[in-house]
Amino acid sequence: MEKEIKQLTYILDTMEDGIYLVRDDFTVKYMNRAMIRHFGEGVGGKCYRVITHRDEKCEWCRADEVFAGGKMQEEVYISHVDKTFDILELPLKNADGTVAKLSIYRDITGRKRREQELRASEVDYRRLFEHVGVGVYVSSKEGKFLNANRALLKMLDYEDKDEFLRIDIAKDLYVRPEDRTKFQEMIERNGQVIDYEIEFKRRDGKPIPVLHTGHVRYDQDGKVLGYEGINVDQTQRKQMERKLSGAYDFLNKFIQSSPNAIMATDMKGNVIIWNRGAEEILGYKVKDVVGKMHISEIYREGEAQKLMKMMRSPEYGGVGRLRSYPMVFVRRDGKIIEGSFSASIIHGENGEEAGSVGVFIDLGERLAMEKKLREIQEQLLQSEKLAAMGRLTSRIAHELNNPIYGIMNTLELMKTEIPPGNKRRKILEMALSETVRLSDMLRKMLSFSKPDEEARQITDINTLVDEILLLLEKQLRERSIHVSASFTDELHPVYASRNQLRQVFLNIVSNARDAMPEGGTLNVATRAVDREIHIVFSDTGVGIKKEHLNKIFDAFFTTKDNIKRVGLGLSVCYGFIKEHGGDIRVESKPGSGTTFTIVLPQSDTAAPLP
Repeated sequence: MEKEIKQLTYILDTMEDGIYLVRDDFTVKYMNRAMIRHFGEGVGGKCYRVITHRDEKCEWCRADEVFAGGKMQEEVYISHVDKTFDILELPLKNADGTVAKLSIYRDITGRKRREQELRASEVDYRRLFEHVGVGVYVSSKEGKFLNANRALLKMLDYEDKDEFLRIDIAKDLYVRPEDRTKFQEMIERNGQVIDYEIEFKRRDGKPIPVLHTGHVRYDQDGKVLGYEGINVDQTQRKQMERKLSGAYDFLNKFIQSSPNAIMATDMKGNVIIWNRGAEEILGYKVKDVVGKMHISEIYREGEAQKLMKMMRSPEYGGVGRLRSYPMVFVRRDGKIIEGSFSASIIHGENGEEAGSVGVFIDLGERLAMEKKLREIQEQLLQSEKLAAMGRLTSRIAHELNNPIYGIMNTLELMKTEIPPGNKRRKILEMALSETVRLSDMLRKMLSFSKPDEEARQITDINTLVDEILLLLEKQLRERSIHVSASFTDELHPVYASRNQLRQVFLNIVSNARDAMPEGGTLNVATRAVDREIHIVFSDTGVGIKKEHLNKIFDAFFTTKDNIKRVGLGLSVCYGFIKEHGGDIRVESKPGSGTTFTIVLPQSDTAAPLP
C-alpha cells in the first residue's frame, strides 16, 4: 500500500498542473510540486492563506458546494502570483466518510495573454480596415463581396453596406464583365495582381478608373476561397492627364523636336512628359519613364526636393521659376552630364499647383571647349612669358657680355703688373673673381632662352648624382638633413649633356634642402625600369599644395619668399629633361614631403657600367 502511495505521489509530482487536497476545515492536506512552485509550501495551513495570503476565504470559493458533492470550474486571476488559472474543484470522499476537496490549477496565463494580444490585433486590424484611405475588400471566388470598408463604399457611392455585399461583382461592378474573368485568370495564375488598371461602375452606373492590387485567399488544403486587396481611385490622376493632354498635343511637335531635354511631372513627381532630347541626353527611353518612373529616380538623391524648394523661393528667378541653374545629371549608363537646368511650376485653372516642367541643356561640348580654350590661353601666356624672358636674357647678354669680358681682360692685364704679394693684387683678384661670377650668372640666364649646347656623351648617372650629393654634403649636414642613397648596380648609361643634368640634379636637391628648414631625410635612388632610367629624389619636407602641383614647372612661378629666386629653376630643368626625351614626375602631399622622379631613356649603344 505504501509503495502504491509513493507511486501515486510521484505521478502527481510529474504533472504540470498544480494539485492540492483540502480538508473540510480548509486545511491543506497535500500539494504536488507544481502547486508548490506556484504558491510555495503550504501543507498544514489554511488554503486561502496559501493561495491569496489573506485570512478570509477566496472570493471565488465555492467549497460548500464541492463538499456537498458538487463540482466547480472557473478561470481565476490571482494577483499574488500575477497568473491566471483554470481551476477545477472536485469532492473526494475519505476512508473515514468525510469529504475533502481536490483542486486542480492549470496555468493558462500564456494562453490568456495570447488571446488578449489576438483581440488587440483584431481591433487594430478592424480600425485600419475601416479607416484606411483606399478601398479595401474581401470577396469570394463566386463573385460576391464578403466585406468592404467605408472608403470603398464611398468611392463607389454606396451608403448601405448590406446592399453593396449583395451585388454581382462581374455584372454590377465591372464596366466590362469579361475583365472580371481576365482578373481571375491573372490573380490565380500569379497568386497576386499589382497596380492593375481597370474601370469599375459606381452605383449610378458612371465609370470610375481604379488601380487594383490584390492576392488570392486559400484554405488549408490550398483551394482558392476568394480574393482580397485594395482599390485606389484614379479619377484625379486621369483628370490631370486629360487637362495636360491638350497642352501636350499642342506643344508635342515643338517639345519632341527640341535638342534639349524637356520633362514634366505632376505634383507627386510622376513623369508625364519626356521628349526625345531627354532620351538622347539622359539615356532613358520614354516608354520606360512616362507613367512608370518618379522624377527622384532620375535626379541625384535629394535633388528633386531641393529644386522644388528653389522654385518656390523668389531668389532663383522668381516664385515658381528656376533660371539657368548649373546641374549635373547621371545618365542611365553612368556617364556624367553637365549643363544648365531651368524649370517652372505649372498651375491649374484655379491657380492650384498642377505640376512642373523642366528643361536641361547639355553644355558638355561647350564646357569642354571652354576648358580647352583656357588651356590654350594659358599655354599662349606661358609661351609669351618664355619668349619675353628669352628676349630679355638675349638683350642682357649682348649688352653686358662685351663690357664684362673687357673688364675681365683689363683685370687680367693689371694682374701681370702687380707683384703677387702686393695687397692690391689680392683686391684685384677679388674684383676679377666677382666679375667671373657675374659672367657665370649671365651664362645661366642665357641657358633658359638657349640651353647649354654642350656636346652629349655617354654618361654614368650614378656617378653624376653622387658628385652632386658630395658637393652639397656640407650644406645638407649643416641643415640637419640626412641623406640616404641607393644606387642600382645594373644601370645603363644615358646619352646626355652632363652639365645640364648637373644643373637639374643640383636644382632639385637644393629645393629639397629648402623644403626641410628644420631638418629631415633626403632619399635618393636610381633604378632601371624597362628601357628607362629613373632617378628618384624624395624628401620629408613641407610638401607642395595641390593647387600648385600643376604650376611648379611654369616659368616665373615660385612659392618662395626670397626675391633672388625668380621661378626659373624647375622650368629650365623641365626643358632640359624634355630635350633629352625624358620626363619629370612629381608627387606631393602637404606636411608629408615631395618626391621628384626624373625619367631618362637609356642609351642603346652601351652596356651597364661595371
